[in-house]
Amino acid sequence: MTIARQSFGQELDSLRFELVHMGEIVQTSIEKAVDALARRDKALARSVMDGDDEIDRMQVEIEDRCISLIARQQPVATDLRVLGTGLKITTDLERIGDHAFDIAKIVLLIGDEPLIKPLVDIPRMAGIAQRMLQESLQAYLKLNVQMAEKVCRDDELVDQLYHQVFRELLTYMLEDPKKINQATQLIFVARYLERIADHSTNVAEWVIYLVTGERLRKNK
Repeated sequence: MTIARQSFGQELDSLRFELVHMGEIVQTSIEKAVDALARRDKALARSVMDGDDEIDRMQVEIEDRCISLIARQQPVATDLRVLGTGLKITTDLERIGDHAFDIAKIVLLIGDEPLIKPLVDIPRMAGIAQRMLQESLQAYLKLNVQMAEKVCRDDELVDQLYHQVFRELLTYMLEDPKKINQATQLIFVARYLERIADHSTNVAEWVIYLVTGERLRKNK
């Protein structure tokens, strides 16, 4: 192996670790946003919103590194897939961060208003979505197709919970018009979590493509 080739391999490994690190930061943002909602903690919500700039910065930095490596190294085959999937995954991670921001923003909109119902299914959705993100990142780090396929299957669980939350909150809205505003905001939260699960599934699908060269697209 030439020195140049060895250096390129090290840069690809560094890029993958940086992507996983970005994913860990995004995962923490989801956790904090949902915790802020459960406790109606406006300070915590603001910290999630403030942290979105760091996620955006990491996306730009990783994209720049991918493009620079493509231009300098002119990679082919598997190496090109590593860089191509890196560009795709960082976009999904940034969008997950945006949804954490959106949930935090809803915390501020609800303010000190008591929740119309105890949060049960929304934290369950968040827990599954976070696990999906964590497992998709581990699948990416370990190039584990089986783990990635499990993430794709788990997306159905989040979809089912979203429809359950939607129906329940719609019932609250029909029974008491005074609850319409908050119920609508909580439906948005559930929708953002459903989208987070979709983006985590995207990451898993890109892992499968990275390893096998085959595109697997879920109907969303």
